[in-house]
Amino acid sequence: MNRTTYTPSVYIFLLVGAIIVLIDQLSKAIIVSRLNVYDTRAVIPGFFNLTHITNTGAAFGFMAGADNWRHILFQTIALAALGGLVYLYKTFPQKTYAFFWGSALIFGGALGNLIDRVRYGCVIDFADFYVGGYHWPAFNVADSAITIGGALLAWHFLRASS
Repeated sequence: MNRTTYTPSVYIFLLVGAIIVLIDQLSKAIIVSRLNVYDTRAVIPGFFNLTHITNTGAAFGFMAGADNWRHILFQTIALAALGGLVYLYKTFPQKTYAFFWGSALIFGGALGNLIDRVRYGCVIDFADFYVGGYHWPAFNVADSAITIGGALLAWHFLRASS
């Protein structure tokens, strides 16, 4: 076995995804229970706030103003992505740590945001980083998992192709 090969079962993959969902949903539940929509609490003044935001669109609010069909579209895309990730994980022959963690993080993050869309019709965001008047779009644990997972998968595939 190659030292970079890593082959945990699909059940471990799903377990990691479930842990991400749990952390994501608990963090969102805390925000929803303690802050009204658009309320803000400074954590590190001048740099980081907790701000309860609802996002009916995709990443960074893309298509937030679209009609109601976007709910069906985003839920369908999320379900297809979840199924595709499980299929890819089960069938991909050369798994590495980066492939495993990247896939599992994306799976958990996509499922966490899908749960929000089904429950609330939007995604709960709350992490608000900024410097002066320049704010990064608010995000959540699921978004972070998807971003880190995407970077890990990109690294895996870039290394595999060289």
